[in-house]
Amino acid sequence: MLKKILLTLCLLLVATFAAAEGFKVSDVLIEGNDRIETSSILAAVSIKPGDQVTLEDIDQAMQSIFRLGRFDDISAELTEIQGAKLITFVVHELPLVRDILFDGNEEITDEKLHTYVSVKIPELYNHAKVKASVREIEKAYDEEGYRATKIDPQLNVDEKNEAVLTFKIEEGQKVLVDSIRFQGNRSVAEDELQDGIETKERWWLSWITGRGAYQDETMRIDLERIKAIYQDKGYMDVKIRQPQLELIKEDKYLDVLIEVDEGIQYRLGKLDIQGDLLRSKEELLPLVSLKPGDVFNRSKLHDSILRLTDLYSDHGYANVNISPLTSKNSEAQTISLNLDIEQGVKVFVEKIKISGNTKTRDKVIRREIPLVEGEQYSASKIKEANRRLRNLGYFEEVNLTTAPGSAVDQTVLNVDVTEQATGTFSVGAGYSSVDKLILQGSVTQNNFLGRGYKLNFSAAYSSRSQTFSLGLTDPYFLDSDWTVGMDAYKTERRYDSYDQFRTGGSLRAGHSIGKYSKAFLSYRYEQQEYQGVDLGVSSRFFGNRTVSSVTGEIVRNSTDYHPDPSRGGMSNFSLEYAGLIGTENFLKAIVEHRQFYPLFWKTVFTIHGKVGYVVPTSGRTVSITERFFLGGIRTMRGFETFELGPKEGTVFIGGEKMAYFNFEYTFPIIKSLGLKGLLFYDTGNAWLGGEGFFTDMRNSVGAGIRWNSPLGPLRLEWGYNLAPRDNEKQSVFEFSIGSAF
Repeated sequence: MLKKILLTLCLLLVATFAAAEGFKVSDVLIEGNDRIETSSILAAVSIKPGDQVTLEDIDQAMQSIFRLGRFDDISAELTEIQGAKLITFVVHELPLVRDILFDGNEEITDEKLHTYVSVKIPELYNHAKVKASVREIEKAYDEEGYRATKIDPQLNVDEKNEAVLTFKIEEGQKVLVDSIRFQGNRSVAEDELQDGIETKERWWLSWITGRGAYQDETMRIDLERIKAIYQDKGYMDVKIRQPQLELIKEDKYLDVLIEVDEGIQYRLGKLDIQGDLLRSKEELLPLVSLKPGDVFNRSKLHDSILRLTDLYSDHGYANVNISPLTSKNSEAQTISLNLDIEQGVKVFVEKIKISGNTKTRDKVIRREIPLVEGEQYSASKIKEANRRLRNLGYFEEVNLTTAPGSAVDQTVLNVDVTEQATGTFSVGAGYSSVDKLILQGSVTQNNFLGRGYKLNFSAAYSSRSQTFSLGLTDPYFLDSDWTVGMDAYKTERRYDSYDQFRTGGSLRAGHSIGKYSKAFLSYRYEQQEYQGVDLGVSSRFFGNRTVSSVTGEIVRNSTDYHPDPSRGGMSNFSLEYAGLIGTENFLKAIVEHRQFYPLFWKTVFTIHGKVGYVVPTSGRTVSITERFFLGGIRTMRGFETFELGPKEGTVFIGGEKMAYFNFEYTFPIIKSLGLKGLLFYDTGNAWLGGEGFFTDMRNSVGAGIRWNSPLGPLRLEWGYNLAPRDNEKQSVFEFSIGSAF
């Protein structure tokens, strides 16, 4: 043994002098490995028994072993035994990671953090993977706004060379954007640039909404948005530099500086269209929004190309290609534009393939597609099909794509849908400020039997009301364009001055009269009974009555997405005549319209108006049930429910005329939850027959919250009466939760 040690020391001492000449190796050995096969290590070593090697060769061999990523220490020993020179590589294996823990994390759960760690268990400790995992965790915290987070990976190794990897996390405080500044923006105001990007400065509700968080990916897209703003103003050479970030105010907030190099502004020079012209230039050029001399606008160019593409696509040219050929003249600051059109061949729909509909029948989907097999391709009809299928409310996702058909002039329209629940069964409780506690049960199916039938049965009970209703509607009766439905109902409601009992039903039929419109004709039969009438109220409004009426109605809905519109409008006009049989004789007209306007930051401005007029067609007074009552969360907020309008003594008797208007501004609070905030202004009133419309208009303002909660729609709204009168409250707070029947 002593001889071996001495030989080793001597060889190491003379190795430097022998390095130039090298020496012949008799064998190569590996020591210290436990989990890694010796053969795997030797395969990485280029030195073989019998080779003439130098110290440089040994060093390269050690580096090759280290690159395996399995060891944290490697040494080489040169020994001579009976004249044979041996090289022994002594390795120390990295520990085996048996568990991964997190310490100090509160904002991100362990489960989510595990998804960012590339180290798997059991696995040998890997420096590169741990370093990459730290970067991913830091990135996750950056996305949440914690930009000062510190992560320290710690390894606890036992005597078996097995380890627990713990990521020690110091989250620090959430860093929100305090200010977004721009430099070099001479032609575009800072406010306009800030409005055009998704990254926002913090505000007083950031602790709820999360507004002000800085995300690298969002900012990357925001830089493109800024560029687009400038290019819409003719600055086609604009350059947007990467933002400069600085922690300020004791590292609590972030200052963002974005530098802009605007360049010069271009105007449109010559404008021309060439290639396969479907119509004359004189007819096609008006479809181009840009005109010679206008400031060059990228969005207008894009929209113009889309209009031309839709024109050609609606004539069957599904593969039309429109190339904008531009020629820039920096000295004249103009851009000449030539739209080159290659129409391709006319395409026909060879087949419509429907997939994903596990419950809904094919015909229910096909009848919403205004295209049939063999028909000429039409882009606008495909867009309309997408809109109509989404608005059914049957599907979570709707995707319409095209694929090549059996020939160059044939295409296959693929309709892929993902079903979603369209029926509900619920037994539970709700609450409203009018009816207090409501016990309710309902069965609703918007796609009954997969045929598109709409079925609903509901019952509700509260201390002031009872409601039972049953309805069934077939939107395509006997596979025609006719809509046929029926309803039956029974309600009991207790007011302060009387009790009302109503039992009735209706039959209705409707037919499309346009792209967005339908006309309906319905018949209603209803029996009314009143009890406990206050002696101070004239009996002419009450008594047992029978209503037999016919109603004509026109309904129009052009909104983009019926369940939650952001643009478009909904209109309704109805004219009801009662007097066929029964005791009631009146004519009632109601006009209603609601218009949605999308604004910045996913906010929506809505205008809603409703005007009604009922007039008796005989000498008898119109019953109190058919009169108009305003007030409450669904009409005029800031006034008690049904307590706005004409009174007799202390009892509200309803109006023969009414009009009210709601102006609403809704904004997202928490997008992922569908939680919205609301600001509103309401104006309106109800009047007797001898009074004029729009006289003595009452006004209120207020705010609220709306949420499609797991328990049903939640509305929480506070209205402020701008001019309260005797016995009226200054403000009214109302809310309702649970399904409304």
